[in-house]
Amino acid sequence: MAEAVPELERGRWSLARNQDIALGICVVAILVVLIIPIPTWLLDILLTINISISVTVLLATIYLQHPVEFAVFPSLLLMLTLLRLSLNVAATRLVLANADAGRVIDAFGGFVTSNSYVVGFVIFCILVVIQFVVITRGAGRISEVAARFTLDAMPGKQMGVDADLNAGLITEEQARTRRRDIAREADFYGAMDGATKFVRGDAIAGIIITLVNIVGGLIIGILMKGFALQEALQVYTRLTVGDGLVSQIPALIVSTSAGLIVTRTASEDNLGADFARQLGRYPRALGVGAVMLAFFGLVPGMPSVPFLLVAAALGILAFQASQAVVRRESAARAQEAAKQAEAAKEAAPRTEDLLTVDPLKIELGYGLIPLADPKQGGDLLTRIQIVRQQTATKMGFVVPVVRIVDNMRLRPNEYRIRLREAEVAKYELLPDHFLAMNPGLVEEEVEGIPTKEPAFGLQALWVTQANRDRAERLGYTIVEPSAVLATHLTEIIMTCAPELLTRQDVQNLVNNVKKTATSVVEELLPNVLTLGEVQKVLQHLLRERVSIRNLETILEVLADFGPRTKDTEVLTEYTRQALARQISASYADEEGRLRVVTLAPELEREILEAVRRAEGGEYLPLEPARADAIARSAVQAVEGLLLAGHEPVVLTSAQVRRHFKRVVERLMPKIVVLSYNEIDPAVKLESEGQVR
Repeated sequence: MAEAVPELERGRWSLARNQDIALGICVVAILVVLIIPIPTWLLDILLTINISISVTVLLATIYLQHPVEFAVFPSLLLMLTLLRLSLNVAATRLVLANADAGRVIDAFGGFVTSNSYVVGFVIFCILVVIQFVVITRGAGRISEVAARFTLDAMPGKQMGVDADLNAGLITEEQARTRRRDIAREADFYGAMDGATKFVRGDAIAGIIITLVNIVGGLIIGILMKGFALQEALQVYTRLTVGDGLVSQIPALIVSTSAGLIVTRTASEDNLGADFARQLGRYPRALGVGAVMLAFFGLVPGMPSVPFLLVAAALGILAFQASQAVVRRESAARAQEAAKQAEAAKEAAPRTEDLLTVDPLKIELGYGLIPLADPKQGGDLLTRIQIVRQQTATKMGFVVPVVRIVDNMRLRPNEYRIRLREAEVAKYELLPDHFLAMNPGLVEEEVEGIPTKEPAFGLQALWVTQANRDRAERLGYTIVEPSAVLATHLTEIIMTCAPELLTRQDVQNLVNNVKKTATSVVEELLPNVLTLGEVQKVLQHLLRERVSIRNLETILEVLADFGPRTKDTEVLTEYTRQALARQISASYADEEGRLRVVTLAPELEREILEAVRRAEGGEYLPLEPARADAIARSAVQAVEGLLLAGHEPVVLTSAQVRRHFKRVVERLMPKIVVLSYNEIDPAVKLESEGQVR
């Protein structure tokens, strides 16, 4: 016996984990009832189960907040319809064969109909009409319309999810969840549209089965059992009507449940809470209803008691609802006052806040504010976000958040870009114009206001909306005002990248690399180099616009050469050589050719002989006049490359590269100086001149 109990427990647990088997047994049992005769006591149990399931489904729909929460309802509706039809067949078999269908049907046929088959038949017809004409047709129509509108709205909802995902408002996982919910909703209403057709067919089948039972019962009772007409009519009609009531009442309940589900739209809570909350919002309506009922109760000839009782009840509800409205309004005002006080407290500047310096800030004149306001169609915020993403992809570091403020001291269309509160650039836009730039191929001029493009200093024109199309047809490059500002900001970020890269930024980048390359990080920091020394190397690379995105390779080079030297400029040169393929590819053309200007051997020898070594590292003590002459010679040498539309690249030896770069960058900041060690063997070099 002691061993039998655990076996029983294991059996229960196994059944609880195999609900699919239990459901399959129930479906097979329903089909068996259609074929095999069952005793009356079993029919009573099944009829009771049918009624209880219907009531449970109705109560479950009341507590729903969203129809999709009961997604199994269409399948459940079909199974309940099949169950009712099988019970109708079983009851019909017992009524016609034995003139006895159990105590449940007998009770409904006698007690509910007051032992009058005429009354019972009338009640049955009324129930069928209510279900077939009102509830089933209404629920079917709502399901059909809901399914159509849900399917029509599905593409728009999907586009909304994609828009939120692209804007960064939701994550990929949240987007997948919302898409899945949209698909489930469309499938649910489509299934409900088909499921309501079963309910309508069930009502028609109930009428036909009742008529067949009455006619068949009279024939069997009179011809086969020898009943008198009155007796046969009394017995078979009462049992048939009882069978119809037993089946139609659960059918009516389930149909009502279907109607409740498809009519639930913008629910905030369960149905009871929604009724109480939404009807209680209008106490005046309840009060007017109470006054009207009281007036009817006082009219001579009208039943005073029921009208006055209901009027009193409505009056009490109206009073309670009005008090609830007053409490909600008071709570809302108190909450709003608390929010305003909290906002005022947060808005009040603290002394500590005055010490905060924004890494990047854009100040706008009041005429440019619409560019940063999405409600007015401005896309500046979106463009700045794209700039930050592109910089992270191209250069390998995260640009700090750009703060945008208005400044009434500026001219209406002027903006300023500040780096740690220091002004680094300013420009004046024309918000109602477009910037038109000649790429060099346009011969015919277009009317506009002459200006210079702020990022690269190119000649340009401000053209009106009317001249924009003509300028495009002539070949001008047209840029919107917000794009001009975004391009200017991009160039400022590229130029000031070394200043934007702080130690904390480097620490964040190193932590990100540590997830995949733990060994190199642990070897390098802090045993070989400090975080500040790594920062200096990365700043040297960014100063010459070399991407630090391949940070793992950079850290490996520093771990290799860091024990030999702590000179960050020398370490930078080693790092550049390790990034040769990346650096060469950034300046080579589509055919893999790199056009360069080389440095004359005698000039290289002069620079090498002039280099001096000090405690802080190597430096080049050239006379200002000599340095200026070398820089001007370099500018003249790369003019041909610039005129041909190529990057101004000068090729030197590795020992001379950084010293020559310092000499010429004062006169030409954007000149590119590469060493032979930084050239990928796959790149084809073409010399276009020499710096002498």
